[in-house]
Amino acid sequence: MLSLKAKSPTYQTLPRGIILAYAAPRIAFGIMGTLFGVYFMKFATDVLLIAPAVIGTILAIGRFWDGVTDPLIGYLSDRTRSPIGRRRIWLFAAALPMGLSLIGIWSPPEFLEGIALITWLMICLLLYETAQTAFFVPHGALSVELTMDYHERTRLYGLSHMIGIFGVAAGLLSLELMQQAEDKRLFAFQLSMFAATCITCLVVWTTFLLPERTDFQGRAQKNPFQTFLDILRNPHARLLLFVYGIETFGGATLGILAAYAAEYVVKMDSLVIILIVYQLPQFLFAPLWIRLSKLTGKRNLWILGTLISAISFGSLYFAGAGDDLYVYCCCFFAGVGGGAGAVLPPSIQADIVDYDEYLTGERKEGAYLAVWNLVRKIAGSITAFIVGIALQLSGFEPNVEQSELAQNTIRSLLAIMPCVCYIIGALFLVKFSFNEKEHREVSAVLVERRSARNTDLPTEAS
Repeated sequence: MLSLKAKSPTYQTLPRGIILAYAAPRIAFGIMGTLFGVYFMKFATDVLLIAPAVIGTILAIGRFWDGVTDPLIGYLSDRTRSPIGRRRIWLFAAALPMGLSLIGIWSPPEFLEGIALITWLMICLLLYETAQTAFFVPHGALSVELTMDYHERTRLYGLSHMIGIFGVAAGLLSLELMQQAEDKRLFAFQLSMFAATCITCLVVWTTFLLPERTDFQGRAQKNPFQTFLDILRNPHARLLLFVYGIETFGGATLGILAAYAAEYVVKMDSLVIILIVYQLPQFLFAPLWIRLSKLTGKRNLWILGTLISAISFGSLYFAGAGDDLYVYCCCFFAGVGGGAGAVLPPSIQADIVDYDEYLTGERKEGAYLAVWNLVRKIAGSITAFIVGIALQLSGFEPNVEQSELAQNTIRSLLAIMPCVCYIIGALFLVKFSFNEKEHREVSAVLVERRSARNTDLPTEAS
């Protein structure tokens, strides 16, 4: 039933309809999100004819801009008080700006060139990143509030990831059509118009369907500096942020360099098939991660996925022209590891938010999601900047046969860098100690506190 007013969830097991409503926007974002992650840099260098170092710098600036907007929106989202809900009101507000700025990124006026074109892209990118942050930070925070159950969270993120794969599939179809399009600028405009409409409509529709806990309003820290100091003082959060950052730093090379490696190194005709092989096991193995996490623990399963990713990426270094089957095998197992990395970390992160409440008595989902997203974006921006500079220094020239130095640069950045980063991440994950038993003990204390608080302040629970 559609409702503008926020209504607290009243169930222990999340209905599939709620999970679908939470995850459905991923399908719309996937249409252009996959294309942006895999193809935008190549689109900018080969179609818009912007130098690799310049577009890498633009992407880096966009990510560093998130260093301002992510913490700010996370803090404000936690502090928001509204009958609509402290999260849902942000989702409604972000819907239209995301669509409009997305069109601007992919459809710069053809008469723009040089500094004018760069300025246009910079402005549109910053607008999109700001609007996207206004959606994703509160949206992610809302997922932490949907259920307090240790294993139900893994189910939520596992099924959400599976649903999101349909968006990735739509993005891969978009990528294939983009590569086949004779007029890529025209196709980018048409596709971005379609994607923007889908994003705006689907975000508004699903936000109506989502519940939101009203009893968590008014439970955030008033001091923004204290809020983020609390996160850094949380030992479990510090360790997770480092691991997530180092793994994102390495893994981001796949999205940035996959198109370059397919065309210029391994000489494979269809990048889309490579990416399908990478995404398919993420969909197939998600139910397995949900089940196994109950047996092995979330941390242990994440370590296993990280090591699988390290071996798979490292093996890509030895791929050359004509090694199609070898590349497919590496990508398949990289997808197996990547699927674990998509399902388990957000579930563990949600548990750490509960631990923060245990320490401070406050609910800071927005701040935690902001820092989590910020680490991801900064790590990705540093990777994009390094890749752009490295391609420039290696003598990369678009749409021609690449030199041996340029090919080796692409190969090393795509294989060796993520391999090393994943190994480092796995080693640090061994030190992570917050498990199901500790979460159960923390949850019992929190339930008692909330019960006492709601008894003393009944109006806040209404």
